[in-house]
Amino acid sequence: MDKIKLTFSLFLLASVMDLIGVILKIPLLIYIFKPLIIIALLFLYVFSLTKRLKWYVIALEFSFFGDVLLMFSGKLFFMAGLISFLMAHILFIKIVINRIQKISILKGVIASIPFFLIFVGLIYFLKNSLNELWIPVIIYGITISTFGAVSLLDFLQSKTLKSVWMLAGAIIFILSDSLLAIHKFYSPNSVFEVLIMVTYIVAQYLIFKSMVISSKHRI
Repeated sequence: MDKIKLTFSLFLLASVMDLIGVILKIPLLIYIFKPLIIIALLFLYVFSLTKRLKWYVIALEFSFFGDVLLMFSGKLFFMAGLISFLMAHILFIKIVINRIQKISILKGVIASIPFFLIFVGLIYFLKNSLNELWIPVIIYGITISTFGAVSLLDFLQSKTLKSVWMLAGAIIFILSDSLLAIHKFYSPNSVFEVLIMVTYIVAQYLIFKSMVISSKHRI
């Protein structure tokens, strides 16, 4: 088994075992395997390409720290995890913007509308529950909405396969974070915990697919 297949198998194993830990409420499985998801994806990226984009590598590193920090309870850990993922999304935005050769203001506005409406609707829904986390959540929401908007703009202008994967990853990431916000601030539910991780894993993998689309290796 070559390095890519082995690392992809580790990614699948870590994802499945973490989900089993979430479903069966076994913290030990979560603590062991959740951090391994992004570690495996990082090595999968390194093994898939001879030329790697450093900004994506750093984004995965921030995602790793975000995953680890959010495993612990408390406002401090939540804020630190939020900041880690905020940095990851800023880097995702940078990556997508660098792909866009010519900015169309009209298409930019069109691409922003759906994500703006989702953001406003979610914030309005959660406004009475955010309390002192109101401003951090607003900043994070604007950032990830921007990630969705620039990904849609890239797709509208290029129609490439890599833009499809990135847009799909951005949309599912927004879905995952929206479920996380509802679960944390409005209605805690064990079903949400499973859906949050499933959508998060899928989103990270789709973004990875976008990053390696030009590689001779197809995962």
